[in-house]
Amino acid sequence: MKYLRSAFLIFFGIFLYLAPSTAQDKKEIKSIDDVPRFSYLSEATATEVFSSEQKLKELSAKVQTDYQNLLEQYIIEDKTIIKEVLSTLKNIDLHNGDLDGAMAKVEKIRALQEKPADKLLSGLSNMAYIKAKKDTHGQDEAAFKQAFKSYFNSSIAPLPWDVVQDDVESTKGSLEIYSENLILGIIKERMDPAVEKTGQMSDEIASSLISMKYLVKFILPVKQEMIAVYEDYIKANKVEKVDIWADRDINISGEKDLSKVVVAIWDSGVDMEIFSSQAYVNKKEKPDGKDTDNNGFVDDIYGIAYDLQSNKTKDVLYPLTAEQKERLPNMVNLMKGLQDLQANVSSEEASALKKKMSQIKPEEVKPFIEELNLFANYAHGTHVAGIASKGNPKALVMVSRITFDYKMIPDPPTKKLYKRFAQSAREAINYYKQNKVRVVNMSWGESPQSIESALEANGIGENAEERKKMAREMFDIFKTGLYEGIKGAPEILFVTAAGNSDSDSEFFEQIPSSFELPNILTVGAVDQAGDETGFTSFGDHVDVHANGFEVESYIPGGKLMKMSGTSMASPNVANLAAKLLAIDPSLTVQETINLIKNGAEVSEDQRRTLIHPKKSVKLLKNKKLLK
Repeated sequence: MKYLRSAFLIFFGIFLYLAPSTAQDKKEIKSIDDVPRFSYLSEATATEVFSSEQKLKELSAKVQTDYQNLLEQYIIEDKTIIKEVLSTLKNIDLHNGDLDGAMAKVEKIRALQEKPADKLLSGLSNMAYIKAKKDTHGQDEAAFKQAFKSYFNSSIAPLPWDVVQDDVESTKGSLEIYSENLILGIIKERMDPAVEKTGQMSDEIASSLISMKYLVKFILPVKQEMIAVYEDYIKANKVEKVDIWADRDINISGEKDLSKVVVAIWDSGVDMEIFSSQAYVNKKEKPDGKDTDNNGFVDDIYGIAYDLQSNKTKDVLYPLTAEQKERLPNMVNLMKGLQDLQANVSSEEASALKKKMSQIKPEEVKPFIEELNLFANYAHGTHVAGIASKGNPKALVMVSRITFDYKMIPDPPTKKLYKRFAQSAREAINYYKQNKVRVVNMSWGESPQSIESALEANGIGENAEERKKMAREMFDIFKTGLYEGIKGAPEILFVTAAGNSDSDSEFFEQIPSSFELPNILTVGAVDQAGDETGFTSFGDHVDVHANGFEVESYIPGGKLMKMSGTSMASPNVANLAAKLLAIDPSLTVQETINLIKNGAEVSEDQRRTLIHPKKSVKLLKNKKLLK
């Protein structure tokens, strides 16, 4: 399982779209399962293919044929898939020197993007590159870079700051830490083991290699020019967006006759010392290393916990080793530096991270990324708990820990493991029912593709199509257990994050966000001004939107840190639900959902349904007065 945080960016997402054909003889792709998978035999490692122009050209030709056939032979309902396919084809065009072909694909993106910022920013660096290349006709590098910067600046400078601010600042921050050594380290540690074990690579790895080569060949050479343009644009327009959430939020600490509400944080674990005054306490249990209350869990005083293999454990916060504890301050600084860079905040941590990334060697990439992932996992649940319980003295935090893998090569997926996942989901939900939980926050998700990727990373399966079948079988085991568990607890409201993949959660079958059940609310992320974030997933299953951009909350130990993601948006909705229930514990799940939705405001473009806690609480109080 993967939690839905604002992930460390590995490479640029270049999203493209082509209008689908309506030819009746074409096959239809309605879900991710309908998308064919491709495999390519390879005697060379991924690093060797990446480093050899000839080998990469040969691989690119095979991918190009398969992807062109995919577009010609199928009607694809999901735009994200088409964008990903055409992104790879555009990169191949650039590698082959087909500037007109690449430009044609870029233009299709701009015509069919949906998010406001994407419509304005999509493909601008590619367009500037192509125009500069044509203008300079192979002149020296300095002339090309000057032309590129001029074109890029002319496309960025007139953009409306209030629409593109977040994306510009985030892209600039990401650019500042990209390097060829970072990319080589990722290829060596993530892709080489899979290719060496199987003697082949999936189109996922193949297209990633092509994209990474695109970064090295076409983006890194103009990295400083792009950063300079972004810096000038930010300086010329730097006005912080108005934060709408302070006026919408409501603190019910001063309310009378409030009732206690148990809120389960189904996440990576919580530092309960921070929430000692708001802790759910199982009074039937004792800290004696035994299952005192005979419910199957040992020392479940503050809740329950499972380790990476879904075995029960008594540690409600992920237990760090002595060495990891010693490294913890460095992890905190790394994460803060990354967050600051992507928010264009000048800080010692951001400067230190830029310096580290400028000097990083390929062999240092794995420990760097794994340490960053470890801290993100370690801090995630505590951060979520702080958001969910803020401003509500009657919100009792229950821990329900699951464990996320932080390694670049995750543990091998197996049917046995996914049966344990399903069983642990049923057990957890039964525990919620037994202990009268009213709200559960789920800032995590799983998809068939994530299992496929983990199988390939471990060299399991003869080819991509076989891994697709294996992943589907494992996924369905867990999906069924989770779905049936939630369906069987109609008295509990489950609030879940939509996901950070900028895609339709239903098409990609992200669970639990794609579940259609009356006791689930799926939450998308917007920023401080209520504008859609670039990372948030979307689709008909997204019910409401909340702040998921640089949301401040606790990390283990009690410090405050800002984090971004639908992981942060979801507990903002759980927070509102818990406040409504504290005011009126007689509310049903449906009544709670109705109050949240009816108090929300729909944006003019109909893409966002922004929660408004004050309005929802006012609706509740008016309802009580009418009784």
